[in-house]
Amino acid sequence: MIHPSPTARLSLPFPAMQAATGINIDRLRKSFSSSPTGPAAVDSISLTIEPGELFFLLGPSGCGKTTLLRMIAGFIEPTSGKLWFDFAGQRQDVTSLPPERRNTGMVFQSYALWPHMTVEGNVGFGLDVRKIVGIEKKRRVGEALEAVKMSEYASRRPTQLSGGQQQRVALARAIVIRPAVLLLDEPLSNLDAKLRIELRSEIRRLCKLFGMTTVYVTHDQKEALSMADRIAILRDGRVEQVGTPRGLYTKPRTAFAASFLGETNFLAAQLIATDEVKLKSVTVKTSHGEGRPLGSVIVSVRPEAITVSRARGSKGLRGTLTESVYLGDAVQFTVELEGGERLLAAMHNPGTETPAIGQAVELGIAADDVVIVES
Repeated sequence: MIHPSPTARLSLPFPAMQAATGINIDRLRKSFSSSPTGPAAVDSISLTIEPGELFFLLGPSGCGKTTLLRMIAGFIEPTSGKLWFDFAGQRQDVTSLPPERRNTGMVFQSYALWPHMTVEGNVGFGLDVRKIVGIEKKRRVGEALEAVKMSEYASRRPTQLSGGQQQRVALARAIVIRPAVLLLDEPLSNLDAKLRIELRSEIRRLCKLFGMTTVYVTHDQKEALSMADRIAILRDGRVEQVGTPRGLYTKPRTAFAASFLGETNFLAAQLIATDEVKLKSVTVKTSHGEGRPLGSVIVSVRPEAITVSRARGSKGLRGTLTESVYLGDAVQFTVELEGGERLLAAMHNPGTETPAIGQAVELGIAADDVVIVES
């Protein structure tokens, strides 16, 4: 998780919200079908987003995450269900409230900047709509531009800015109105990899500095893992699993959640005790079997949880090294087990005795890294 460094803080004191806003989503459903029983883009989702939380909606294209975000914003009316904002202990039903009365700020994937306006004009547009003018407007626009480090570009037009600079302006425009809730729809997807990494830290810094409750839509797992306080993984309009980045990565409940949050290996196994799983002819420990019935299971093991060494006759899981790929920060091995199954292993420091292609190898797996998942 990325946290702001002391040197990244503002020189100007931007006024924070007096109290952050919580969001309660109760069985929210949206169907674009003419039939009341037709398929739903969002299918009875219930979520609680805590005040001041940086909450991610993560999932593949078509899973309903943007539709859900737009219902929170008020751009799409739900077919059924309820939506509340909780501010300073006061709950308000905003299910049918128009967007302009929800006090939300939106950052779009396309930035949506006015090309005929200057940077300063774009940032101040929301204040004009709210009838905030004169000295107060100038002060707020200046603070917002300082917050995103774009003060020196105030007189430029969007076409004179890079993609990263345009994204900063879009962020400034969203925060200048001091929204109760900040909504971001894949804001970094149009940027190159290096700039995305830089702006991840900036966005988290701004959200935490201003104490804004933030809902962030993405299909990028690394974005979600590095920035979020909590993540909801969506699949086919439903919530697959909710948790912290570390909790979801190390303890996925389903095979879908495990595979969507990075690479993993799936193996058929037998749960023979609450803390033992049999893989092939080898029994390994697991800390995730308690409460599950004994018998056939599927386990997930992350590549970085597997160590590869030359076979020395131990009783560990064995196979043949078929591929070795140098990735800079790690070496990725492909190991073929007896029966043809292939496992990926990623080692950051494989040592000088790296096995050769075609050589027999032994695999080491830690107990906490063998996770039983639902198919």
